[in-house]
Amino acid sequence: MNIQSHFADLNTPTGVMRIYIHRPVGNGTYPTILFYSEIFQQTGPIERAAKIMASHGYAVLVPEVFHELNPIGTVLGYDDAGRDKGNADKAAKDVEGYDTDNAAMIAFTKQQAWYNGNIGAMGFCIGGHLAFRAALQADIKATACFYPTDLHTQVIPNKTNQHSMDRLKDITGELLMVWGKQDPHIPAPGRAEVYQKLSAANLTFTWHEFNAQHAFMRDEGERYDAQTAMIGYQLALNLFSRKLSA
Repeated sequence: MNIQSHFADLNTPTGVMRIYIHRPVGNGTYPTILFYSEIFQQTGPIERAAKIMASHGYAVLVPEVFHELNPIGTVLGYDDAGRDKGNADKAAKDVEGYDTDNAAMIAFTKQQAWYNGNIGAMGFCIGGHLAFRAALQADIKATACFYPTDLHTQVIPNKTNQHSMDRLKDITGELLMVWGKQDPHIPAPGRAEVYQKLSAANLTFTWHEFNAQHAFMRDEGERYDAQTAMIGYQLALNLFSRKLSA
Protein backbone atom coordinates (compact mmCIF):
# COMPACT_ATOMS: atom_id res chain seq x y z
CA MET A 1 0.00 0.00 0.00
CA ASN A 2 1.05 3.59 -0.60
CA ILE A 3 1.19 5.54 2.63
CA GLN A 4 0.83 9.10 3.88
CA SER A 5 2.59 10.68 6.84
CA HIS A 6 1.62 13.57 9.10
CA PHE A 7 1.85 14.50 12.76
CA ALA A 8 -0.30 15.59 15.68
CA ASP A 9 0.51 17.25 18.99
CA LEU A 10 -1.28 15.70 21.96
CA ASN A 11 -1.74 17.15 25.41
CA THR A 12 -0.56 14.84 28.19
CA PRO A 13 -0.24 15.38 31.96
CA THR A 14 3.52 15.81 31.44
CA GLY A 15 3.39 18.18 28.48
CA VAL A 16 2.71 18.29 24.75
CA MET A 17 3.73 15.10 22.94
CA ARG A 18 4.25 15.02 19.19
CA ILE A 19 3.27 11.81 17.45
CA TYR A 20 4.13 10.93 13.85
CA ILE A 21 1.37 9.10 11.99
CA HIS A 22 2.04 6.82 9.02
CA ARG A 23 -1.01 5.20 7.42
CA PRO A 24 -2.32 3.99 4.06
CA VAL A 25 -3.40 6.57 1.51
CA GLY A 26 -7.16 6.97 1.25
CA ASN A 27 -10.13 7.08 3.56
CA GLY A 28 -10.29 3.48 4.75
CA THR A 29 -10.25 2.25 8.33
CA TYR A 30 -7.26 0.41 9.69
CA PRO A 31 -5.94 -1.17 12.88
CA THR A 32 -3.63 1.08 14.88
CA ILE A 33 -0.13 0.24 16.09
CA LEU A 34 1.46 2.34 18.84
CA PHE A 35 5.08 2.19 17.68
CA TYR A 36 7.87 2.93 20.16
CA SER A 37 11.36 4.02 19.21
CA GLU A 38 14.75 3.45 20.73
CA ILE A 39 16.17 6.13 23.04
CA PHE A 40 16.99 8.21 19.93
CA GLN A 41 13.29 8.93 19.07
CA GLN A 42 12.09 8.87 15.44
CA THR A 43 15.33 8.40 13.56
CA GLY A 44 15.52 7.36 9.92
CA PRO A 45 15.53 3.63 10.75
CA ILE A 46 12.54 4.00 13.09
CA GLU A 47 10.59 6.01 10.51
CA ARG A 48 11.33 3.42 7.82
CA ALA A 49 10.32 0.57 10.13
CA ALA A 50 7.05 2.33 10.96
CA LYS A 51 6.35 2.85 7.27
CA ILE A 52 6.98 -0.83 6.55
CA MET A 53 4.25 -1.70 9.03
CA ALA A 54 1.93 1.02 7.72
CA SER A 55 2.32 -0.24 4.15
CA HIS A 56 0.76 -3.54 5.25
CA GLY A 57 -2.48 -1.81 6.20
CA TYR A 58 -1.96 -0.21 9.60
CA ALA A 59 -2.13 3.28 11.05
CA VAL A 60 1.19 3.56 12.89
CA LEU A 61 1.70 6.17 15.62
CA VAL A 62 5.29 6.99 16.65
CA PRO A 63 5.46 9.15 19.79
CA GLU A 64 8.40 11.24 20.90
CA VAL A 65 9.04 9.12 23.96
CA PHE A 66 11.03 11.79 25.84
CA HIS A 67 8.81 14.72 24.88
CA GLU A 68 9.02 16.22 28.40
CA LEU A 69 12.79 16.49 28.17
CA ASN A 70 13.45 17.79 24.65
CA PRO A 71 12.15 20.36 22.15
CA ILE A 72 9.54 19.02 19.74
CA GLY A 73 11.21 17.36 16.78
CA THR A 74 14.34 16.22 18.62
CA VAL A 75 16.14 13.27 17.03
CA LEU A 76 19.31 11.99 18.69
CA GLY A 77 22.24 10.68 16.71
CA TYR A 78 23.54 7.12 16.74
CA ASP A 79 26.77 8.26 18.38
CA ASP A 80 28.22 8.68 21.85
CA ALA A 81 26.54 12.04 22.42
CA GLY A 82 23.15 10.75 21.31
CA ARG A 83 23.47 7.59 23.35
CA ASP A 84 24.49 9.53 26.47
CA LYS A 85 21.59 11.97 26.09
CA GLY A 86 19.09 9.19 25.42
CA ASN A 87 20.22 7.19 28.43
CA ALA A 88 20.06 10.31 30.59
CA ASP A 89 16.50 10.91 29.40
CA LYS A 90 15.60 7.31 30.18
CA ALA A 91 16.94 7.77 33.70
CA ALA A 92 15.02 11.04 34.14
CA LYS A 93 11.52 10.02 32.99
CA ASP A 94 9.33 8.18 35.45
CA VAL A 95 7.58 5.12 34.08
CA GLU A 96 4.13 6.46 34.92
CA GLY A 97 4.71 9.17 32.30
CA TYR A 98 4.66 6.49 29.64
CA ASP A 99 1.33 5.24 30.97
CA THR A 100 -0.29 8.66 30.54
CA ASP A 101 1.34 8.96 27.10
CA ASN A 102 -0.24 5.64 26.12
CA ALA A 103 -3.64 6.70 27.42
CA ALA A 104 -3.42 9.95 25.41
CA MET A 105 -2.56 8.11 22.19
CA ILE A 106 -5.36 5.60 22.68
CA ALA A 107 -7.89 8.38 23.32
CA PHE A 108 -6.66 10.24 20.22
CA THR A 109 -6.88 7.11 18.08
CA LYS A 110 -10.47 6.45 19.09
CA GLN A 111 -11.46 9.86 17.73
CA GLN A 112 -10.00 9.27 14.25
CA ALA A 113 -12.05 8.38 11.18
CA TRP A 114 -9.35 5.89 10.09
CA TYR A 115 -9.55 3.82 13.30
CA ASN A 116 -11.08 0.34 12.86
CA GLY A 117 -11.54 -0.47 16.56
CA ASN A 118 -8.35 -2.47 17.18
CA ILE A 119 -5.07 -1.29 18.73
CA GLY A 120 -1.71 -3.02 19.13
CA ALA A 121 1.80 -1.98 20.13
CA MET A 122 5.33 -2.57 18.86
CA GLY A 123 8.78 -1.31 19.75
CA PHE A 124 12.54 -1.77 19.74
CA CYS A 125 15.04 -1.60 22.63
CA ILE A 126 13.53 0.69 25.28
CA GLY A 127 10.64 0.91 22.83
CA GLY A 128 10.21 -2.84 23.24
CA HIS A 129 9.76 -2.23 26.96
CA LEU A 130 7.41 0.68 26.28
CA ALA A 131 5.34 -1.51 23.97
CA PHE A 132 5.21 -4.06 26.81
CA ARG A 133 4.13 -1.23 29.10
CA ALA A 134 1.42 -0.28 26.62
CA ALA A 135 0.14 -3.85 26.82
CA LEU A 136 -0.96 -3.05 30.37
CA GLN A 137 -3.70 -0.90 28.81
CA ALA A 138 -6.94 -2.86 28.36
CA ASP A 139 -7.35 -1.65 24.76
CA ILE A 140 -4.11 -3.25 23.52
CA LYS A 141 -4.91 -6.57 21.85
CA ALA A 142 -1.45 -7.56 20.57
CA THR A 143 2.10 -6.43 21.31
CA ALA A 144 5.41 -7.09 19.53
CA CYS A 145 8.46 -6.47 21.73
CA PHE A 146 11.86 -6.52 20.02
CA TYR A 147 14.81 -6.95 22.43
CA PRO A 148 12.99 -5.00 25.16
CA THR A 149 15.50 -3.56 27.61
CA ASP A 150 15.13 -3.29 31.37
CA LEU A 151 12.31 -5.79 31.82
CA HIS A 152 14.73 -7.72 34.03
CA THR A 153 16.17 -4.63 35.79
CA GLN A 154 15.01 -1.59 37.75
CA VAL A 155 16.76 1.01 35.56
CA ILE A 156 13.68 2.98 34.46
CA PRO A 157 12.54 5.27 37.32
CA ASN A 158 9.37 4.16 39.05
CA LYS A 159 7.87 6.29 41.81
CA THR A 160 5.19 3.77 42.72
CA ASN A 161 7.54 0.76 42.71
CA GLN A 162 5.26 -1.00 40.22
CA HIS A 163 7.74 -2.46 37.76
CA SER A 164 6.28 -3.57 34.44
CA MET A 165 6.90 -7.24 35.32
CA ASP A 166 4.91 -6.80 38.53
CA ARG A 167 1.74 -5.98 36.57
CA LEU A 168 1.45 -9.01 34.33
CA LYS A 169 -2.12 -9.60 35.47
CA ASP A 170 -3.07 -6.42 33.61
CA ILE A 171 -2.01 -7.82 30.23
CA THR A 172 -4.96 -9.28 28.32
CA GLY A 173 -3.61 -9.32 24.76
CA GLU A 174 -1.12 -11.62 23.03
CA LEU A 175 2.62 -10.92 23.24
CA LEU A 176 5.42 -11.52 20.75
CA MET A 177 8.88 -11.47 22.38
CA VAL A 178 11.90 -11.32 20.06
CA TRP A 179 15.51 -11.37 21.29
CA GLY A 180 19.09 -11.46 20.05
CA LYS A 181 21.16 -14.12 21.79
CA GLN A 182 24.29 -11.97 21.40
CA ASP A 183 22.61 -8.94 23.01
CA PRO A 184 24.65 -7.86 26.07
CA HIS A 185 21.83 -5.59 27.28
CA ILE A 186 19.50 -8.55 27.89
CA PRO A 187 21.77 -11.52 28.70
CA ALA A 188 20.60 -15.12 28.91
CA PRO A 189 19.78 -15.01 32.66
CA GLY A 190 17.66 -11.90 32.12
CA ARG A 191 15.79 -13.50 29.23
CA ALA A 192 15.23 -16.64 31.29
CA GLU A 193 13.80 -14.58 34.14
CA VAL A 194 11.33 -12.81 31.83
CA TYR A 195 10.30 -16.11 30.20
CA GLN A 196 9.67 -17.74 33.58
CA LYS A 197 7.51 -14.87 34.79
CA LEU A 198 5.43 -14.70 31.62
CA SER A 199 4.88 -18.45 31.79
CA ALA A 200 3.99 -18.37 35.48
CA ALA A 201 1.42 -15.65 34.76
CA ASN A 202 -0.14 -17.91 32.09
CA LEU A 203 0.03 -15.19 29.46
CA THR A 204 -0.49 -15.87 25.76
CA PHE A 205 2.86 -15.24 24.11
CA THR A 206 5.36 -16.49 21.57
CA TRP A 207 9.11 -16.37 22.18
CA HIS A 208 11.87 -16.16 19.57
CA GLU A 209 15.62 -15.95 20.11
CA PHE A 210 17.93 -15.38 17.14
CA ASN A 211 21.69 -15.49 16.76
CA ALA A 212 21.79 -11.73 16.43
CA GLN A 213 23.01 -8.67 18.27
CA HIS A 214 21.16 -5.86 20.00
CA ALA A 215 19.46 -3.58 17.44
CA PHE A 216 19.65 -6.20 14.69
CA MET A 217 16.43 -4.73 13.23
CA ARG A 218 17.98 -1.25 12.79
CA ASP A 219 18.87 -0.78 9.14
CA GLU A 220 21.95 1.33 9.91
CA GLY A 221 25.21 0.20 11.43
CA GLU A 222 27.19 -3.01 11.63
CA ARG A 223 24.68 -4.87 13.82
CA TYR A 224 21.93 -4.84 11.20
CA ASP A 225 20.93 -8.33 10.09
CA ALA A 226 18.64 -7.80 7.11
CA GLN A 227 17.59 -11.42 6.69
CA THR A 228 16.69 -11.87 10.36
CA ALA A 229 14.99 -8.47 10.40
CA MET A 230 12.68 -9.66 7.63
CA ILE A 231 11.72 -12.62 9.80
CA GLY A 232 11.05 -10.20 12.66
CA TYR A 233 8.69 -8.12 10.55
CA GLN A 234 6.86 -11.24 9.39
CA LEU A 235 6.40 -12.41 12.98
CA ALA A 236 4.92 -9.03 13.92
CA LEU A 237 2.69 -8.93 10.85
CA ASN A 238 1.46 -12.45 11.60
CA LEU A 239 0.53 -11.41 15.13
CA PHE A 240 -1.24 -8.24 14.07
CA SER A 241 -3.09 -9.81 11.17
CA ARG A 242 -4.50 -12.45 13.53
CA LYS A 243 -5.40 -10.14 16.41
CA LEU A 244 -6.12 -6.72 14.88
CA SER A 245 -7.36 -7.12 11.34
CA ALA A 246 -10.63 -8.95 11.93
